[in-house]
Amino acid sequence: MNRRSFIYQASGLALCLPTFASESGLPYLDKVGLQLYTLRNPIKQDLGKTIREVSKIGYKQVEPYGFPSPQAIEMIRQSRERGMQVNSSHFDWNSLLAPEKKGVQPFEKILETAREHKLTDLVVPYLHEVDRTDLSAYEKTAELLNKGATLAKQAGIRLAYHNHAFEFKPMNKGKTGYDVFMESFSSEMFFEVDVFWVKVGGVDPVSMIRKLGRRISQLHLKDLKKGTVCPNYGKLDPDAFDEIGDGMIPMKPIMRAAQKAGVKHCHVEQDHSPSPLQSIRKSLNHLNS
Repeated sequence: MNRRSFIYQASGLALCLPTFASESGLPYLDKVGLQLYTLRNPIKQDLGKTIREVSKIGYKQVEPYGFPSPQAIEMIRQSRERGMQVNSSHFDWNSLLAPEKKGVQPFEKILETAREHKLTDLVVPYLHEVDRTDLSAYEKTAELLNKGATLAKQAGIRLAYHNHAFEFKPMNKGKTGYDVFMESFSSEMFFEVDVFWVKVGGVDPVSMIRKLGRRISQLHLKDLKKGTVCPNYGKLDPDAFDEIGDGMIPMKPIMRAAQKAGVKHCHVEQDHSPSPLQSIRKSLNHLNS
């Protein structure tokens, strides 16, 4: 599923200011992960070679996408063979929100497969427009995800939702879809916070992490090109996605806040790059510097 083919751009209201500072001694570096969607094009060309490169670069775990597709399962197998952990995967969220669609596996079956492959976390990576048209749609979506989270917990798996920027768009009386999720998600339903999209949505990532606290299961770390206009609830140009350390998002306070909140996993991600393997190497080198 091309979950992030839907990348957004529209007119913004305020110019984000660059605030990045150099970092050292950060938490999570001994188990830092990579969301493999970053490498979707190299993976299409040669999955095995790409996984070997990820391991050589120094990532300690990976987060696949598209689970339970054969490709995602192969990502899990080969990553573990290379000594990397695989705890979490993005999965076909239609199993929860549109189970009537042709070819969609029942969520219970996905949970069974996730247990077989020893996953601890599944993540809803996106929402189709029909599931977020207004606050009522967000409320219905939250209800369905809560039901899924209950089933997931019974299977020993955490279910989480991965944000983009559209959830932060003010709707009725300024209330946002993310407000609905924060109010309506049960204690069994978690958040995978993507700090890039939080920033693009006009919200400070550190403040959001502090607000959600123990409700966060994992973090996505990615940087935003300096001078990008925020908030932006539409499409972004591909060059807005920057290597960590080159953009405007300060990772040190984010990772410190995540540690304090008890977040278990942090994954580097970069949705767009002309040279994704070089980008993930550069991002990790910066975090280690």
